[in-house]
Amino acid sequence: MFAGLVVGGLGAVLVMGAFSYSLRALRAPGGLATFLGQEAGLGGAFLLLVMVLLMGRIPAVERALGQDRLAWWHRELGPWPIFLLIAHAVLIVVGYAAQAQTGRWHELKILLLSYPDVMAALVGLAFMIVAGITSMRWARAHMRYETWWAVHLYLYLALALSFAHQIANGQSFVGHPLAIAAWSILWAATAGVVLAFRFLLPLWRSCYHNLRVASVQEEMPGVVSIVCAGRRLDRLAVSGGQFFRWRFLTRGLWWQGHPFSISALPRPPYIRVTVKELGDQSRVLRGVRPGTRVLIEGPYGAFTHHARRTDKVLLIGAGVGVTPLRALLEDLPPHVDVTVVVRSSTPEQVVLAGEMQALATARHGRMINVTGSRHQVAIDRRGLLATVPDVAERDVYVCGPDGFSDLVVAAAAGAGVPIGHIHREEFAF
Repeated sequence: MFAGLVVGGLGAVLVMGAFSYSLRALRAPGGLATFLGQEAGLGGAFLLLVMVLLMGRIPAVERALGQDRLAWWHRELGPWPIFLLIAHAVLIVVGYAAQAQTGRWHELKILLLSYPDVMAALVGLAFMIVAGITSMRWARAHMRYETWWAVHLYLYLALALSFAHQIANGQSFVGHPLAIAAWSILWAATAGVVLAFRFLLPLWRSCYHNLRVASVQEEMPGVVSIVCAGRRLDRLAVSGGQFFRWRFLTRGLWWQGHPFSISALPRPPYIRVTVKELGDQSRVLRGVRPGTRVLIEGPYGAFTHHARRTDKVLLIGAGVGVTPLRALLEDLPPHVDVTVVVRSSTPEQVVLAGEMQALATARHGRMINVTGSRHQVAIDRRGLLATVPDVAERDVYVCGPDGFSDLVVAAAAGAGVPIGHIHREEFAF
């Protein structure tokens, strides 16, 4: 359904652009290149809006599709707006140069210096290209979260620069007030969604619950739990497995938020997250003082018991990916048959091991620790079936590093688990 909406909207935008061209204009020198450049620009701009909405934190969309699926669509669509906008820039230069019968470099200079907002649009395109490069997996693996997050903030500026350029120069809009009105409403609606759900709603929720750090507890080397106290947390509609974006209002941390899953269901007046020291911010959290005010955005994610299709569940995690599973285990209905599998190099590296074992035992479930190097103890189809013989009858919840989750998902599918019964939480920025 989502794909159909995107394709339908893209088609409508391209048809709107096509109506502004005549056959005579197409047959003129450079006419075809200019037309294709315009269509590429409209298509790229529309897909950029789709990408913003995918990460717009719209509650109804989050509940229906889940954060993991939205993130997947966001990544899959990511390169296409950039490719289309680069094609737009190249084709417009080629078309205008053919029409003016001048060299292409000369025409590029004229466009940049003489046409309103073209220089700004080129700067916006450069921001988009940088954001696209930093979103590639190999780039993210060598980049601090804080840097990646800051780079992506410039996308909002890039969108603003792109909009002004289109209205001022786009053949679909110059002299077409209805097209300008429709395009402006689309962009304004997208901006309104971002403002409402990414900024205003989190601010209101943070003020309402008034969270402050109560304590910081070391769970194991490199892992800390942060307990926050607040008011009316019984009204915080959060399920086990979901996450918030946390912003700690202290020096060095206030200007950005990080996604951390709750590691236990709220117990008013307290709520807890458990964090592994990865990026600069998560490393600094160890020193956060009690009383520090906390802003939250969320809850997000469909990695909850509401997504299950059966009454038998397998929770499988590795590293700090165990934390949302711990909260999910606490939140599962009592009648659900639960098996928990935790992967680690050594038994001492299992995060919240005691709590996980106690919860599993209390509900007559099983907890299995799979320890050893990934080469010694592989999680493949055969290993999964040996550990959990009835895995095909279960909903499988997976959370951990990307490589680990990829292997588990493939193993579960190979063992006969229907794709709709496999639930994965993305555990990387």
